[in-house]
This record gives sequence, C-alpha cells and structure tokens, in this order.
Amino acid sequence: MSAAVSAGLRRFAWANLLYNLFVVAWGAYVRATGSGAGCGEHWPVCNGQVIPRDPSIETIIEFTHRLTSGLALVGVIALWLWARKALAPGHLVRRGAGASVALMIVEALLGAGLVIFRLVADDASTARAVAMALHLVNTLLLLGAIALTAWWAAGGRRFRFAGQGMVAGLLAGALLAVIVLGASGALAALGNTLYPEVSGLEAHLAPTAHVLLKLAVFHPMIALLAGSYVLAALVIVALARKDRTTRLLAGGAMALYLVQVGLGFLNIFLMAPVWLQLIHLLVADGIWIALVCLTAAALAAEPAPAEEAAPLAQPAV
Repeated sequence: MSAAVSAGLRRFAWANLLYNLFVVAWGAYVRATGSGAGCGEHWPVCNGQVIPRDPSIETIIEFTHRLTSGLALVGVIALWLWARKALAPGHLVRRGAGASVALMIVEALLGAGLVIFRLVADDASTARAVAMALHLVNTLLLLGAIALTAWWAAGGRRFRFAGQGMVAGLLAGALLAVIVLGASGALAALGNTLYPEVSGLEAHLAPTAHVLLKLAVFHPMIALLAGSYVLAALVIVALARKDRTTRLLAGGAMALYLVQVGLGFLNIFLMAPVWLQLIHLLVADGIWIALVCLTAAALAAEPAPAEEAAPLAQPAV
C-alpha cells in the first residue's frame, strides 16, 4: 500500500494549475495583440533561430509564450514523474498527472499547428476558427485534468457518474454547457481581435460582415442560456448534497458566473479591450475549475473499508 500524498506533491500540483492559468492568459494576450506570427512559420525555433536576435515586440511576445508553454510541459512531466515515484500504480494522482501530460502534448501540437499552417495574426479563415475552438476545448480539458490531480492529491476521493441520479446529469450538462460557451467565447474574441473597428449590432449582422462577427453576436445569448442552466444546476446540486465542500464550491462557482456576466456586458460596452479580455478569460477558467472540483466532490463514491485508513492509497476509478 502506497504512502499518503506528501505536502510537497500537493503544493506542486496546485502550483502547476496556477502556472498554467498564467500560460493560458499569456496565450490569449498573444492572440489579442496579433503577435501569433511573431516567430514566423517556424516551430519550435523562432524565425529560424533558437534565440531570436534583434526581435520585434511581436516576436518577444510570441517567444515568451513559447518559453512559458515549454516550462508548463516540463512542470506537468515533473508532476507525473513525482507521482509515479511516490505513489502506487493505479493511484488517482498518477492517473490525473498522466492525463495532464497527454493533454499538454495535444495542446503543444495544436499551438504548433496554428503557427505552421499560418493560422495566426490577421488570418480570418474557417480553419483558424475551428482550430481556435479546438484549442480552447483542449485547454479546458487540460486545466480540468491538472485541477483533478491537485484535488485528488489534497485528499479527494474517486468519483463516478453512474448511479448518482439527477445530480450526475445536471453536472454533466453544466460541464458541457461551459465547454460550448467557452468555444463560442473563443470565436467571439477572435472576431473582436480581427475586426476591432466594427461596432454595433447592425454592423455585426450586415450581409457583408465576416462570419466571425456574426458569431460574436450569439456569444452573449449563449452565455445567458448556458448561465441560466448552470446556475439552476448549481442550486439543485447544493441542495441535494449536504456536505460543506460541495456547497462552498457551488456557491463559489455561482459567484464567479455572476461576476462573469458583468464582465461580459462591460466587454461589450468598452469594445473588448485586451486587459478586459484577459480578465474575462481567467474568470471563465475559474468557473470551469470550480465546476470540475464540484463534480468531483458531489459525485464522490463512498470509500471502501480498505480506503478509510488511507483514502488515497489504492483508489480505483
């Protein structure tokens, strides 16, 4: 039977999550400033050089993103190796860390694809829109995997959807709603970046308007519909589950969502300045992480007798 998860491993898992939030925000800054082509079509080198000489500001921004993303990969690999060394095969923390590494590799490949196929800077193709949406979905899955790894390292039990009744269905629907909302938000942000001079509902829906501008109009509508469902689901889950952790997470997610709605209206009013786009994104990621942890808490299975003495010793999924 493996030893309990050490305090150092727990802290390192949460540190990985916080650092990856920073990397995600910097990636959004790259997109918002049109710096995605700062290293040309070269990857992993920058403009054919390992370290760019006499770089432009766009090159500095993009190169910094590549460096921070590389460190994020190193971080999740280190987390996985640490978990493998310290914990028994099949341990939830090992599984979560392994999933994090796999999703981080997919994240890197998606980022490389954007550069290699020139789906950056002023490119307004359908291919870029699809790639951006996929990138956003994978980012959410990556953050969710790291969050679960940290959650389990902190003592969270295995969870299951089967046999959990209405609560499982509500939470699954909420997770899906946030993913769809996030993808639509990525497309709306891309439209704002490519066409910052366009404002007003009429201009967005004009026959000659780009499809990204038209899609941007529907993001607030999707946010209100998805938000109504998510908030209702959170209230029901909080009432159905009596434990304090579930209720705290549900309350936190609700508070974040209400803040996000306010930020969304402010975004529209101020025509989406870069700094507000970054805050909007980070709050969205916070909602997602809270929802993932809430799902893990609300759907936790009762521990088997052998797990009661060492909750994370040899869990099974």
